[in-house]
Amino acid sequence: MLNRIIHSSLANRALVLIVSAVILMAGIWSLTRTEVDIFPDLTAPTVVVMTEAPGLAPEEVEREVSYPIEAAVNGATGIRRVRSTSSPGFSVVWVEFDWDTDVYLARQMVSERLAAVAENMPAGVNAPVLGPQASILGEMMIIGLTSDSTEVGMMELRTLADRVIRPRLLSIGGVSSVSVIGGDARELQILLDPAKMKAYGVNLNDLLAATESMNDNASGGVLYDFGNEYLVRADINTANPADIAASPIGGGLTVGHVARVRAGGAEPRIGAASVDGKPAVIITVTKQPGAGTIGLTQRIDSELDDLARTLPAGVEMRTDIFRQADFIRTSISNLQRTLLEGGLFVAIVLFFFLMNLRTTLISLVALPMSIFVTLLILHLLGFTINTMSLGGIAIAIGSLVDDAI
Repeated sequence: MLNRIIHSSLANRALVLIVSAVILMAGIWSLTRTEVDIFPDLTAPTVVVMTEAPGLAPEEVEREVSYPIEAAVNGATGIRRVRSTSSPGFSVVWVEFDWDTDVYLARQMVSERLAAVAENMPAGVNAPVLGPQASILGEMMIIGLTSDSTEVGMMELRTLADRVIRPRLLSIGGVSSVSVIGGDARELQILLDPAKMKAYGVNLNDLLAATESMNDNASGGVLYDFGNEYLVRADINTANPADIAASPIGGGLTVGHVARVRAGGAEPRIGAASVDGKPAVIITVTKQPGAGTIGLTQRIDSELDDLARTLPAGVEMRTDIFRQADFIRTSISNLQRTLLEGGLFVAIVLFFFLMNLRTTLISLVALPMSIFVTLLILHLLGFTINTMSLGGIAIAIGSLVDDAI
């Protein structure tokens, strides 16, 4: 069989050259279009179900929340494994599917199963929600916000990250989730004064009834006038503490008579962050499975450059804390250098051992052809160029030369 292939190739030299040229161009084309990543995605399709259960102990969370969810999703098609963790007030269930399962179909199946479970949850337990779709290597960038201005404190930095930067980053295709850590989460606080409450005869229930929906807009219906329709609404939503303090609680009294209203950081404070020893707000960006890290990083950098021009004076945005794209470029560059150096030494050794330039060149032709065929097959199968695939190619150089000789 091998002799027949050799004789056919020698008899059709022009065809062999044309086919080799086509394969070479196809390999170069696939090289420019194949995604580059640090490692292949080693995570099976997994759906994460998160449920908040305020006030419940871990044992109660496991019995009342985690176990019913596990039992409900276990019957879905293609499930490999279901595992969970229960902590005070919080349940996380991981539903792992077979490797060939489409992850979005898996999320749909789990959502349908959860619809029936949500109705039977204990009182006070929130409905189960699906976590963002991300892989184990999905964290691709960490952004730090610091301030040297006395007018921009940690609460303003956190608000800037939550209200401005996070929505802009989530609007970029390929971004799975954006998490904000550190700073003071802004909230309107009503600090009651027990002495004033006693003096005015106001109890806690009166204040709760007055403040329960005091900051919600309300509809007043439609007003008809000479054939025109006018929408009537009560626009009372406000973020001004003074407006909250002026809200009535009955008997001519307002909230400000018995309490102090202010904008302050949420308590208890959960999470802290720093950059180079300075208090900071950290933003972590996670990508979706299948999204190209380098291309997505470039789009994020472009968006951050636009945002940097609108930041308040004294606010610094650091984007070099962690960048998976830089690590990928460094790793791929090192492997490319290893391939080139390996090919160069192979050529030198072959020439001095064979002492024939033509034979050496014929043997060396197998190196780029084999590499480009490998890259073409990786592209057609939907795989990425990563440190593992390039490392395998670098190790295989010796075997390629032996086979060519």
